[in-house]
Amino acid sequence: MTSMHWITDPQAWIALFTLTALEIVLGIDNIIFIGILATRLPTSQRGRARMLGLGIGMGLRIVLLFSLTFIMRWTVPLFTVLKQPFSGRDLILIAGGLFLISKTTSEIHSRLEGEEEILDQRKPPAFAGILVQIVLLDVVFSLDSVITAVGMVDEMAIMVIAVLIGVGCMMAAAGPITKFVERHPTVTMLALSFLLLIGVALIAEGFHQEIPKGYIYFAMAFSALTEVLNLKMKKSAQKRLAPPKLK
Repeated sequence: MTSMHWITDPQAWIALFTLTALEIVLGIDNIIFIGILATRLPTSQRGRARMLGLGIGMGLRIVLLFSLTFIMRWTVPLFTVLKQPFSGRDLILIAGGLFLISKTTSEIHSRLEGEEEILDQRKPPAFAGILVQIVLLDVVFSLDSVITAVGMVDEMAIMVIAVLIGVGCMMAAAGPITKFVERHPTVTMLALSFLLLIGVALIAEGFHQEIPKGYIYFAMAFSALTEVLNLKMKKSAQKRLAPPKLK
């Protein structure tokens, strides 16, 4: 049974805060991907898909945390190609990156060509099919999150609490973030570009050519801030050009 002595340790609380913040940051791309996938479903099913997707992600993280020995085996090289060793983690990251790039490229193409309007008039995809795609990416994002947690903290209780708080925050934010992205097509395209970048980063990490995540998230934050300013400027311009109301 896990000891609770960490409750009186200030360093443990700092670790909990830091790990929780990391869980939320690492989960932002997951929220965006889940939200974009959920838009393929009827409106009545989107909220349930988001909550189920995040709930499954939380369950995967906790299961992996309690399988630390198994997780550590994933970092052991399985084979070598041209002097490049590959572990189970590397293969999962490469497969996840390829899957993310494929789905994102397809989504960008359909939006640029206007195919999403045609797809909306057809029979929507099955709920189970969308959920399977969400779970596949959850595995990739969960693996990255868990390995980060294991590297930062030794106390199991802190890791589990950080996951619960982080996913709880993501569940609360998923609806508003998804609705905001849906209302603004330019933000949707920006979010898809982020996912494309993350897919490339996952593949690079799988080949042991890690791109510092700080650079990626700074670029994302800067681009998002620029887009918010553009939206505010556009809204102000529309107000100035709007005809005056008759008294």
